[in-house]
Formats: sequence, C-alpha cells, structure tokens
Amino acid sequence: MELIYLTYVFFKIGLFGFGGGYAMISLIQHEVVDNYGWMTTQSFADILAISQMTPGPISINTATYVGYNVAGIPGAVIATLSLCLPAILMMYFVIRFLFKNKDNQYIKFLFSGLKPAVAGLILAAALLLMNKENFSDAGWSKHNMSVVICAATFVASFFWKANPMLLIAIAGFAGFLLF
Repeated sequence: MELIYLTYVFFKIGLFGFGGGYAMISLIQHEVVDNYGWMTTQSFADILAISQMTPGPISINTATYVGYNVAGIPGAVIATLSLCLPAILMMYFVIRFLFKNKDNQYIKFLFSGLKPAVAGLILAAALLLMNKENFSDAGWSKHNMSVVICAATFVASFFWKANPMLLIAIAGFAGFLLF
C-alpha cells in the first residue's frame, strides 16, 4: 500500500512542482512530514542535506531517499520514477505545442507570470529550512554557531561566488569540529 501512496505523492509533486528541485522541497516536506508522517522534520532535513551533497537534481535525490526510507529499493525506484514521469510527459507535449505557437503573445504572458511564482517557491523552501532542527544552537544564551555557518556560507556563495563544493566541505568540517 505504501508503494501506491509513494506513486501518488511523488507523481503529484512532479506534476505541480514548477521551478525545479529547490522549488519542490517545500511540497515534498509538506507531503512527507506533515501529511503522511513518513519521517520527522529532523530526518527530512538530514535527507535534504544528503540530497544536496550527492550528484544530481535535489528533488530526484530527495525522492529517492524518501522512497527508500519508506519502502526500501522498490520505494526508491517508484518515488523517483513517479517524480520524473510528469515532467517527461509535459515536456513532450509542451515542446510540441510551443514549437507550433512560439510567437503567441499569450504564451509569452504565461511564462512572465510563472517566473515570480517560481522565485516565491524557492524562497519558501529556504524559509522552511530555517527551523530549530537546522539551527539547534540558536538562542540568546548560546554561541549560535549554526547561524554563523549559515551566514558565512551565504555571503561566500552570494557575494564572492565561492565554489559550492568547497563551501559544503568547509561547513561539514566546521560542523564536525564545533558540534
């Protein structure tokens, strides 16, 4: 029965998750943690961290890990395929449609409206990760090292365009030493 639920959940996320992997994170977390209770917020945050470090799109990696966590190898395969199938089908039909109507004014307006929605979904995913599970040492009486690591990583990435792989390695080493 879990495989059917995995198929439904990840097909739905793949169908409505516009904007790529990071935009899908909030949808995945809502379904996996809140709706079905397949894992806790902390275990989801751990899976998300692993998904970011492994090669490939974060949403597919997350679906694979969640599926494996719920139903083993069959769950991983079903969750991954269910997440990808809507995109494959939509791309086939959308590409055929867009090539026929590429100069249509309404099509251009549609894509202009989707851009801010995608940015909002990515921001929502970032804000959902700013919780006590990811910043366990936050508070007035503590050292707030997780907040410092987060801020330093943001500055290095956004302003200095530092290599994300290097930032992951440095943050992991800092976490190993500090926590």
